[in-house]
Amino acid sequence: QPPFLPFKKQTLGQRVLITTEKVIKGPLFGCRMCGNCMLQETAFICPMECPKGARNGPCGGSTSEGCYVDETRPCIWYQIYDRAFKMGREDMLLEVLPPLDWDKVGTETWGDVIDQVKKVGTGKVISGIVSRDPVQRTTVMDAVFRPVRQPDWWQGDAEYHPPAYDEPISNLERRLRAGEFVVTTEVAPPASTATGLLTKNINHVKDYTAAVNFTDCPSATPRMSSIACSKIAIENGAEPVMQIAARDRTRTGLQSEVIGASAMGIKNILCLSGDNARMGPRPMGRSDILDIDSIQMLWILRRMRDEGVYLDGRNIKYPPQIFIGAAASPFASEPRFQALREHKKINAGAQFFQTNLVYDPDGLETWLNELAKRDVLDKVYILIGITPLKSLKMAEYMHNDVPGVFIPNKLLKRLEAAGPDGEMEEGVQIALELIEQIKTKQGVNGIHLMPVAWESIVPRIVEESGLLPPDFKHAEEAVQAA
Repeated sequence: QPPFLPFKKQTLGQRVLITTEKVIKGPLFGCRMCGNCMLQETAFICPMECPKGARNGPCGGSTSEGCYVDETRPCIWYQIYDRAFKMGREDMLLEVLPPLDWDKVGTETWGDVIDQVKKVGTGKVISGIVSRDPVQRTTVMDAVFRPVRQPDWWQGDAEYHPPAYDEPISNLERRLRAGEFVVTTEVAPPASTATGLLTKNINHVKDYTAAVNFTDCPSATPRMSSIACSKIAIENGAEPVMQIAARDRTRTGLQSEVIGASAMGIKNILCLSGDNARMGPRPMGRSDILDIDSIQMLWILRRMRDEGVYLDGRNIKYPPQIFIGAAASPFASEPRFQALREHKKINAGAQFFQTNLVYDPDGLETWLNELAKRDVLDKVYILIGITPLKSLKMAEYMHNDVPGVFIPNKLLKRLEAAGPDGEMEEGVQIALELIEQIKTKQGVNGIHLMPVAWESIVPRIVEESGLLPPDFKHAEEAVQAA
């Protein structure tokens, strides 16, 4: 993330303050002069060093080894989490922080702090800072810095906000509330305007699943939009989960798109950061600017639905009716770090998780235990991501090149031993075994099958794993009923 420059002319006094702040905070904290400082909340490491510009935590590809976008750099959010846990400040990371106010970008923050000190009272601030009472010190510091980092138009916090409605919005939510162990799946959007195969795949899986996801340009590669695929799913009698990647959205575009989606009858929304342009085709698109991150998306959409307000404060006479989900990554970085990240998403508005791919049930158990320690398992529905492996080559690619995915060596050896003629069947058996081990774990409410252009295998896996929907009817039963 390059340093920001101001968009407007500054007075001499402002330029002096900007230069002074840059000279001091740059070497000390890696400051990028975003003008929206939140160092207190991020263990005094500037999160704007993240190549994605993420302001509320790591992406799903976070590791201790480095950043997958820029392999020459460490993951800055891993460093923030690591230091925060060592300092005992990890709960400060739960506060939902706002997107940049671009009117302030490239300017200083010290002027805002000085103004706030004057409002609180200079004498009161000085006495609070030197006080031996930690509660008084914290109270005074919060009175000064919270209004600076939490403007009136945002007012983020670290609290859980339960949905402000009673009846389930979507069929997926209804099934989950009823205690049903659900299966969702993905259908790959087409790379052209032809919808024949898309429609065929939707009809092939819709009776076997509670909802069908449509990805939003995975690997930063253009395909038919998720909103268009979702509309086609509704026309074919399937319930869609529309995915939205922050990578391609501005705050204005997000709010507009969700209002439109809700008007078209789309009731499930999955908020994602999105794969970085580094994973996409050449020429590489701009990747240093993210107007909003996935947690900010959750916060904005929850407030639109429950409070009936746009980000700018305007009232929405008829708010969108949406069941809001997010991605979770059990195997990125450390389980305790990921649990905190997931906790923050739940507080911001996530009602269900669809996780990244899971091939290690024991490792999944560790992540679930960390969530249990945070007392959030009863506040979110968790659907575990499973992809049947079609080949050893596919498995090796996922293990080595897809951020946040770990495949144990014993599974790779099984695929290798099966050979070219048997590896597809072995991949199906591995998927069935994983589902059997996962479906009884605490806090797990379903399976999210990601067949990666192998939609034809979904009915078999659902049926052989014993997860057919309660209202499912085989073709002959449907004919008899008719």
